[in-house]
Amino acid sequence: MERKKALITGGEMGIGRGIALELAREGYDIAFSYYPAYQNDDIAVEKTTKLLLEAGASCWSYPADLSKPEAAKELFEMAVADMKGLDLLVNNAGVNKPLPLQDLTEENFDYLVTLDFRTYVMLMHYAARYMIDHEIRGNIINITSSRGEQAYSNAGIYCGVKAGLNHMIEAFALDVCDYGIRINNVAPGAVRIRRKQELLDMKSGSDIDYFWRDEFLENPESVNNDFWDILERKIPLGRAGLPEDIGNAVAFLASDKASYITGVTLRVDGGLILPGMPEDPDIPGNGWR
Repeated sequence: MERKKALITGGEMGIGRGIALELAREGYDIAFSYYPAYQNDDIAVEKTTKLLLEAGASCWSYPADLSKPEAAKELFEMAVADMKGLDLLVNNAGVNKPLPLQDLTEENFDYLVTLDFRTYVMLMHYAARYMIDHEIRGNIINITSSRGEQAYSNAGIYCGVKAGLNHMIEAFALDVCDYGIRINNVAPGAVRIRRKQELLDMKSGSDIDYFWRDEFLENPESVNNDFWDILERKIPLGRAGLPEDIGNAVAFLASDKASYITGVTLRVDGGLILPGMPEDPDIPGNGWR
């Protein structure tokens, strides 16, 4: 059977890697982008490539800074040309650079809106146009966030663009349904995107690494737990999410088993936001109970 073709943004680690590996097991060849300025990106790309090949997939990787408006089209054209087709687009790459409203800068605003919103929309456009022109009854899946439903401080722009995507795909799904194209979202909650050893291997934390602490570098022997160890006590199902949890959800929505599902945002968060609990391990208490 001919393997299907999937393009995943931000596929080198964390949620993106979990999605890529599950799709590879389901019979997809994988093209993925990665952020070339992030520390240890070469190690992450090498590891993901090795795992995908072991899973039987052909794979291609592309450095891409998707906060640049021109990067989305360049990535899409290269990936489709190399794979010689496209059956599934997964918009995954995205970050929050936390700032409260009173400290918001134009640079912060433009970065988040371009990376987390404009790039998603334009890649959906390119994918839909390609699928229509080539009569492919394909799938588009976006990774949004529980923050699209639940408010968090220092995250107004991020919450806003994720909420916008949640509603936007309902309209987009109507636009393309006559062509057999389905569009859905997966909304993760707290997902363990760095294992403890990966945290200890990092040389520093950036403004997107809210899970990193100086202690990882200064006194690694003392590190007995991390962000997710603390946070998981506050999640109703009793654990942080794993990248494979999100990968399983994406694989399901892209499969024939979900052929009657379009325009939905599937929350995959272990019940995180059901009680309105903030995703913050520093808030006192031992969970939603």
